[in-house]
Amino acid sequence: MLWHASAVNGFSIEASDGDIGTVSDFLFDDASWKVRWLVVDTGNWLSGRKVLLPPSGLGRLYAKDEVFAVELTKQQIKDSPEIDTERAVSRQMETSVYDYYGWSPYWGTGFYMGGFGSMPGSGMPPYLGARRRQEEAAEAQANHNDLHLRSVEAVTGYHIHARDGEIGHVEDFLVDDADWSIHYLVVDTKNWWPGKKVLVSSRSAGEIEWTDRLVNLDVDRQKIKDSPAYDPTITIDRTYDEKLLTYYGIKFAAA
Repeated sequence: MLWHASAVNGFSIEASDGDIGTVSDFLFDDASWKVRWLVVDTGNWLSGRKVLLPPSGLGRLYAKDEVFAVELTKQQIKDSPEIDTERAVSRQMETSVYDYYGWSPYWGTGFYMGGFGSMPGSGMPPYLGARRRQEEAAEAQANHNDLHLRSVEAVTGYHIHARDGEIGHVEDFLVDDADWSIHYLVVDTKNWWPGKKVLVSSRSAGEIEWTDRLVNLDVDRQKIKDSPAYDPTITIDRTYDEKLLTYYGIKFAAA
């Protein structure tokens, strides 16, 4: 199912023994357009401290109650590595979180979704082992393999540039809760073409210019202008998805 990122913001995260906070942001990889981390604001419980949880660590979603259940205790969350979410999250920071929980990292050899290792205190080694992951992180740094993790909150509002000029700005993101990939950017064209919002596939997105707050697209303005207007009340099912991708000349990947 596709969710508006803005709608998931504020969802509660419930540990096995109580609430731990609410979703306040997402960190996504601007190369793969996959959400790698949920930023959880712990509120008054941990004096406003924010913690990171990978989507693979989330359990059942209670959509009606706007709650994600996680198979963790509040103490495990409390004892997790402190990460400064106001700074760029490095591979070493990510490694420390995965090592603590004993989960398979998304850059490792295990499956990204559901690739669990041991839980803290179980006596079982982490999936790849801390030493190996530290070596991988060191190698990535040596090869200048910088991370491409970006904040959904920060990118919201960025200008959108087609091949031949500006078309609007990023209003929201549509995220698939099956694999936590960002399928579409919701683009508000009101500064160029009043009264219309459109969906643009992340597969049409090119380089993001962080200094200039720009998202570049590999399509022209006329293609955007002639695309179907986005109606947020319409469910985006496989038929709608295939039709829209075909319009933009993108191959639809059938499940």
